[in-house]
Amino acid sequence: MSSPLIGVITRSARSDFYQIDVIQTPRPYSEALVRAGAIPVLIPLNLPLDKLRELLGRLDGLVFTGGGDIEIHRFNGEPHEKLYDLDAERDEIEIQLVRQAAEDSKPFLGICRGLQITNVALGGSLYTHIADQLPAALQHSNFPDHPWDYLAHPVQVSEGSRLAEILGEPIVEVNSLHHQGIKELAAGLKAVASAPDGLVEAIELPEHPFALGVQWHPECLPDDARMQNLFRALVQASR
Repeated sequence: MSSPLIGVITRSARSDFYQIDVIQTPRPYSEALVRAGAIPVLIPLNLPLDKLRELLGRLDGLVFTGGGDIEIHRFNGEPHEKLYDLDAERDEIEIQLVRQAAEDSKPFLGICRGLQITNVALGGSLYTHIADQLPAALQHSNFPDHPWDYLAHPVQVSEGSRLAEILGEPIVEVNSLHHQGIKELAAGLKAVASAPDGLVEAIELPEHPFALGVQWHPECLPDDARMQNLFRALVQASR
């Protein structure tokens, strides 16, 4: 059986040493996919839309990775001084891919920003800075005070959800490295996990073969079999 080809979203950056623009993505995403039996395929951000759709047709699944914030005009968000690493090109590419993957029933997993862009692409909105807009919220942004694998808080997983089936437990401890989160859930999406403060921590698209988003970073918890199961489930759905 051939290995599924899973597209991985990249980000734009500037190489100070080479003085040239680059596209890149953190290694843990591809490492988690390889462990799960897939071949990662990095998706460049400078593809014309027709080439992007052609590439999507050749891929078996997608991972929408973490990263910077989404431009607020895309979800009628409130301006905030803490917004960082905005990338209009990436926003546009990801929104197109989410909508096309939803329409084509293409399996995909959204991680951190990936959950947020899924919600925005399908019509939802975000808190632009949780600490100010939800003063009673937990501390969700734990880097750089803690490492990426620091378990910050538990999440309650909805009984009967695909996520519950994958994780095998109703409550799991997760890392937390975000300052934004879901405010209004897009129509059609279902919240399937939450933090103790009520913030949405996972979403699913019912009736879709595999459309799942998590607010934490499972790729940074390689020794937790439950987290690796998220990638295995994506790969299995992509076969």
